[in-house]
Amino acid sequence: MWVLALIFLAAACVFSLGVTLWVICSQFFVVHIPAAVGHPVKLRVLHCIFQLLVTWESDSVVLAVGYRQLPKHKFPVPVRDCLVATIHFLKSLDAYGVDPARVVVCGDSLGGGITTVVCQKLVDRPDLPRIRAQILIYASLQALDLQTPSFQQNKNIPLLNWSFGCYCFSQYLDFSSSWQEVIMKGAHLPAKVWEKYRKWLGPENIPERFKKRGYRPMPPEPVNEAAYLEVSVVLDVMCSPLIAEDDVVSQLPETCIVSCEYDVLRDDSLLYKKRLEDLGVPVTWRHMKDGFHGVLSTIDMSFFHFPCSTRILNALVHFMKGL
Repeated sequence: MWVLALIFLAAACVFSLGVTLWVICSQFFVVHIPAAVGHPVKLRVLHCIFQLLVTWESDSVVLAVGYRQLPKHKFPVPVRDCLVATIHFLKSLDAYGVDPARVVVCGDSLGGGITTVVCQKLVDRPDLPRIRAQILIYASLQALDLQTPSFQQNKNIPLLNWSFGCYCFSQYLDFSSSWQEVIMKGAHLPAKVWEKYRKWLGPENIPERFKKRGYRPMPPEPVNEAAYLEVSVVLDVMCSPLIAEDDVVSQLPETCIVSCEYDVLRDDSLLYKKRLEDLGVPVTWRHMKDGFHGVLSTIDMSFFHFPCSTRILNALVHFMKGL
């Protein structure tokens, strides 16, 4: 028994030493420390400690993009920042010890929309490793129709009610928030646009059970030309990836979608799920019947923690372990 214990202990020590040496060799001498940063050696050591902890906790390399944010930086700056960072990372996988066949891109809310934009932009890049999977957590995937069933049903639900959601869109896309009433009536886009994208955005694409809490179809009113001139940016697929063409969406990687019942953006997930499945893209869908927009951020908030956040995290872990 003692012999077995000693063998096990020796093996554990060798493994630990190997992981530690790998982190030091792959991070300490590779990471770039700007000349303006004081005490660069301290920062390198701190970086190695952090990477060692991450490696021991998840056996993964995690890249969090510090993209430029509102209010100073509007669309499409955050999207381009994330795209550039992802491309750089994919070209540098050896330096981080990452398996090129196991790269997963993930984001929530606006970040979920950016995640799928990045994946869409990279489908025709044979010079880069193919993304293994994308994870979209209550993602913002279109800014055309803000009168879907979920927008109507959850218009007064915190943390993202209809008015605040529309304000966020206007700030991000840099158009006047005074167009809220026009957008509510669907008068910000001409009839030809609504007709073109109805095949993907029409309420018939949303399962009937998601309309039971109340839904009143609202035919768009005649277009307000002034609003259209300013708001037409919503038709950019970098803003509304849900309306990307079939030949792009069909090439997307395996996808995990998390939606929340009490979220104005819920139907974005439902519509995109259908598009992906119709085009043969494997989809894992987890719907939180008691969830609301932003709930995952409460996972480490102690008193303000909602159990739903833990279920989302467990679903994500389960999905990634199955890849």
